[in-house]
Amino acid sequence: QVQLVESGGGLVQSGGSLRLSCAASGIIFSIYDMGWYRQAPGKQRELVAAITTNGRTDYSDSVVGRFTISRDNAKNTVYLQMNSLKPEDTAVYYCNARYAPGAFQSPYWGQGTQVTVSS
Repeated sequence: QVQLVESGGGLVQSGGSLRLSCAASGIIFSIYDMGWYRQAPGKQRELVAAITTNGRTDYSDSVVGRFTISRDNAKNTVYLQMNSLKPEDTAVYYCNARYAPGAFQSPYWGQGTQVTVSS
């Protein structure tokens, strides 16, 4: 019933831009903190950006100034605007939803979308 569906990934040249979208269903979106994670082959999954129900944002140091996370509660969608992309941004990007009022609850994950940045 709960679904997080990412879209917007693809192949882009270094310096280019992509906007990822994650459409959520089956949850009360407005009470979930949302995040974007990424995982490159052979590496651990890492937090890229997060946005709380109150609009507070956090970013990995590696993307500060280049990426922007936002959410549209009316559309049950969280976005990740990625500018000035670098080859090291290449990874599978995953959408994450965490129930804000309840600590220690298992989050939901999307299936991921591939982002490949060519040099």
